[in-house]
Amino acid sequence: MKDKRILYVSSEVVPYLPETEISSMSFEAPRMVNKQGGQIRIFMPRFGNINERRHQLHEVIRLSGINLVINDLDMPLIIKVASIPKERIQVYFIDNEEYFKRKATLTDEDGKLFPDNDERAIFFAKGVIETVKKLNWAPDIIHVNGWLASLLPLYLKEFYKTEPLFTESKIVTSIYNQNFDGTLDKQMIEKIKFDGLDEDAIKPLEKPDYINLMKVAIDNSDAVIRGSEMLPKELDSYISDLTKPVLEFHSIEEFADPYTEFYTNTVLNS
Repeated sequence: MKDKRILYVSSEVVPYLPETEISSMSFEAPRMVNKQGGQIRIFMPRFGNINERRHQLHEVIRLSGINLVINDLDMPLIIKVASIPKERIQVYFIDNEEYFKRKATLTDEDGKLFPDNDERAIFFAKGVIETVKKLNWAPDIIHVNGWLASLLPLYLKEFYKTEPLFTESKIVTSIYNQNFDGTLDKQMIEKIKFDGLDEDAIKPLEKPDYINLMKVAIDNSDAVIRGSEMLPKELDSYISDLTKPVLEFHSIEEFADPYTEFYTNTVLNS
């Protein structure tokens, strides 16, 4: 992986959020590439339950200050950064007062999804891409983890399809057993239509549940990784029928060699 550029976009990363399959892999995979001499960038949302003082987050003024249009409203983008201790790895945080100030991640204290999670997902996807453009950093691979990040492949393939920085980038999406009950806001598809995205590409989002969000991410990715040993049956079948490259599940104890092989010999050569 020496000198290869990999952009990791994740809904959660340790040590900033508790250990889960996604947060752990979103740390271990970049660490592996970093040790192999690759160049990495990690992006995640700056949820309000992340302790900024303890983790020493600070705003990057030169990257902040853009307004992103979400459902015809201007929403200010704030970029913060922190370093993971002992790893020499920087993490960029996508922030906005309206979307990410509350002291929780995706659900309230009763376990109910926040009603604006759809807009948060749109904001996160566009915020990552606009920030990477400002950094002028062209990734060889973009690896997406977690459903809040699942719109990134769609926006790269549709909204930003003429952006030269990403012309050669390959998109990999890991699919996890991270299901949620119900759907996101039923008006989500109208908010995405506002950005002029291809109607066929977003049709599954007429019902914006977990399965359809991940199907849209898969459809707009160049390769897929099974991030969990067990997946929802419908997604499992959907992945099994793909003609694009798929890496089977590997535990966190044994993923390093299969991921390296998949990145270098399959994804970059597809």
